[in-house]
Amino acid sequence: MYSVTNWIERKLGLKVNTEKSQITKPSKLKYLGFGFWHDFKTSTWRPRPHQDSVKKFKSKLKELTTRRWSIDFTTRLNNLNQIIRGWINYFLIGDMKTNLTKIDEHLRTRLRMIIWKMWKVASKRQWGVQKLGVNKDLTRLTSYVGNRYYFVVTKTCVVRSISKEILTRRGLVSCLDYYTERRNVRFN
Repeated sequence: MYSVTNWIERKLGLKVNTEKSQITKPSKLKYLGFGFWHDFKTSTWRPRPHQDSVKKFKSKLKELTTRRWSIDFTTRLNNLNQIIRGWINYFLIGDMKTNLTKIDEHLRTRLRMIIWKMWKVASKRQWGVQKLGVNKDLTRLTSYVGNRYYFVVTKTCVVRSISKEILTRRGLVSCLDYYTERRNVRFN
């Protein structure tokens, strides 16, 4: 580190902050929220959001999708959309398709839990799922399970009724769809 610092200060005339500067592998580096990975197909280093940035994004989404925070569902979706769009626009040059697929699935599950809790009683849950197009017998089995929210909303009946399309129609921006759309516009 000393020889590189000495050369930069002597030859280039720049001041080096030794507390912030480091010599490391690109895979260990975090720079402006980005990490880097080696693409063996093209033998290049490619940017992606650093794992700390992804954790921070997930915790922000978790904070906005807590069941105990009782706000209007439309307001909640608007807040989520702002966070999703902002984060994806910032990290757009990075490769994050796999991360966004997992985040998107988990976000939809958390929103299903919120909707399930909003319906409160079993009869309202049965009515809501039937209204979304599931037959009466299957809805009765699902509606009277109790307050095990995560268990219920991962069942096929609820996943089919409160699908990605329903949430999109309601106003949710899908992380993966928004990323691919913006990336195609920007890089094509």
